[in-house]
Amino acid sequence: VQLQASGGGLVQAGGSLRLSCAASGRTFSSYSAGWFRQAPGKPRAFVAAIRWSDGSTFYAGSVKGRFTISRDNAKNTVYLQMDSLKPEDTAVYYCAASPRGASTSYSLYDYWGQGTQVTVSS
Repeated sequence: VQLQASGGGLVQAGGSLRLSCAASGRTFSSYSAGWFRQAPGKPRAFVAAIRWSDGSTFYAGSVKGRFTISRDNAKNTVYLQMDSLKPEDTAVYYCAASPRGASTSYSLYDYWGQGTQVTVSS
């Protein structure tokens, strides 16, 4: 599975962005997908995930209620809608795919996109 993340950019605090992760190579619908982020000097952190089997979603506490993960299997794409953005959301965002169930652990994801920069100004 090849993943291509896009949609990052510069936005003011309180604004919104929608990230996209387009997949190719295999049937993406049978993979769980996740979003992670990495700020400078910090480890990669879980943001959100969606389970392939039933569409269940999972969120980090810091983004719950502000971010929404979704997928369009017909388009082989996973989205991350980010609302009420804060400066602490600034990071490189990565999408990932796993043939196993959705997980908060980056080590359980086999495929990764290249990352897209999100910068939130105060």
